[in-house]
Amino acid sequence: MGQPRPGRLWVRWVTVGVIVACLAVAFVNLGRWQLDRLQQRRDNNGVVVAHENAPVLDWTTVFTHVLTDADQWQRVTVTGTFDVDHSFVVRYRSNADATGWEIVTPLRTAAGNVLVSRGFAARPSNQDFPRTAPTAPAGEVTVVGYVRRNEQGGTDAITPVDGSMRLINSDAVASVVGYPLVNGYIGAVTITPVPTDALVPVDPPELTEGNHFSYALQWFAFAGIAAVGLVVLIRSDLRDRRRAQAETGAPAS
Repeated sequence: MGQPRPGRLWVRWVTVGVIVACLAVAFVNLGRWQLDRLQQRRDNNGVVVAHENAPVLDWTTVFTHVLTDADQWQRVTVTGTFDVDHSFVVRYRSNADATGWEIVTPLRTAAGNVLVSRGFAARPSNQDFPRTAPTAPAGEVTVVGYVRRNEQGGTDAITPVDGSMRLINSDAVASVVGYPLVNGYIGAVTITPVPTDALVPVDPPELTEGNHFSYALQWFAFAGIAAVGLVVLIRSDLRDRRRAQAETGAPAS
């Protein structure tokens, strides 16, 4: 098969060049997106560190608005009485390297009602999630814990059904218990008096930066490889064209 004519070579190069340019733009944008994710991770890590080193606050000074990521992992204290008639199992949870469930119960106080995650239990192998939550401690308790924003998901995930759900959302729980709860919830670190339910606190997120930087470098490398590939293609076409002209004795153009 003969070599493409000069006019066809230009069409080929322009076509491939457009494709390469589109790919390069996409790869660069993906790399920038990974860098944005890296910065978000660093910002979140900074928030966690700052809040963990801050004094423990009265819960009423924080739960005054719709909570966001910027509010999370502050430590607060609250005193009240658990609603022993309403505790819920939150399925498919993780804590450190374990998977299992959390138990959440509304805490009623003189300043309002707040949802509390009383802690986490690891799920033994070949065992289903519990159908009922362990009863909350009776009487007045003091909880010190982390501020957590509401988790978002479909209605079937956030609304308790038969005493369990998959995500923690105080607004959805309020619709079931029949009285208002402040936005967000508290992840208990300590409960005094100490309960006997053997639940353990949920740890803050691990303060790592993940693989976002290396992924960004990979996407930028792909963009460079695409550009180099275009140059190699053009040079290869020109070399083949000169070789064909030399073999036929045609003058080079």
